Amino acid sequence: MAETNSQYDVIVVGGGPAGLCAAMYAGRGMLKTLLIERGLPGGELLNTEVIEDYIGFEHILGHELAEKMTKHALKFGAELVTDTVATVEREADGGFVVRTELEKTYRAPAVIVTAGGTPTKLGVPGEKEYAGRGVSYCAVCDGAFFKGEVLAVVGGGDAAVEEADYLTRYAAKVYIVHRRDQLRASAILQQRARSNPKIEFVWNQVVEEIEGEPRGVTRLRLRDTVSGAISTLPVGGVFVFIGFRPNTGIVREHFEHDAQGYMVTDSNMMSSIPGLFAAGDVRVQLTRQITTAVGDATTAAIAVEKYLAERREQAAVGAS
Repeated sequence: MAETNSQYDVIVVGGGPAGLCAAMYAGRGMLKTLLIERGLPGGELLNTEVIEDYIGFEHILGHELAEKMTKHALKFGAELVTDTVATVEREADGGFVVRTELEKTYRAPAVIVTAGGTPTKLGVPGEKEYAGRGVSYCAVCDGAFFKGEVLAVVGGGDAAVEEADYLTRYAAKVYIVHRRDQLRASAILQQRARSNPKIEFVWNQVVEEIEGEPRGVTRLRLRDTVSGAISTLPVGGVFVFIGFRPNTGIVREHFEHDAQGYMVTDSNMMSSIPGLFAAGDVRVQLTRQITTAVGDATTAAIAVEKYLAERREQAAVGAS
């Protein structure tokens, strides 16, 4: 059990695939490692029914892969704490202090941020009002509640198309509402969706408002992105998959990032702040997959080992 105010070699913030992999490699490197995760380890794996694109597993359930990763992550001595990180702050000596919502404090000369992201909201009237009553951001979590309903999925990327396909096992019909006239999803997912008789595409439309009754969502108010025409789409629920906002706000120091807030790193996953590393969905990169997350994490953990060794050498030289 981790103790408050205790010192670690590295603290990993976030227990998704990137965080679990980083903790495994850091522990295997004989570093005193703390992994802080606010819920069950696994991250988005827990919201994904089946994984088909992780090498070595042609077909594996998301929760099953999460369990395997967690067991492996803790095999080499990493400590796991269930808590929510509130802030990551740099101290005068160049190390970091991590404070949590349970008012715990942990310190380390290096931190790997693997905190993932939060689903991007539509930001339209009715979204907040009907959250949990027809508005959802997780098909695996909530799909079974909509058996026999007509649903809408908003988005055009991999997540939107994959979740729409999943929802057809419960729904009578699923509309994919996209602001453009073509999808951004991978070819194989597009092919799967186009061949699904329960899926219909609604092109060049954006959601202007989510309308409903006390029991829940009843329809979407849409605007045509080409003509500007307003229309309505009767649905019993809407699932939003239009992107993620990186959970980088916990870092209190200024760091280099892109316009969306994703952390900019070097090839060793170090941010513009020495000792602060990033891996997975919080980092600027071309694609966000399990494979890229664990690849980032592997590099970050090994880079932390080298960073700490150099830090010790510099301290020894300064003391001599």
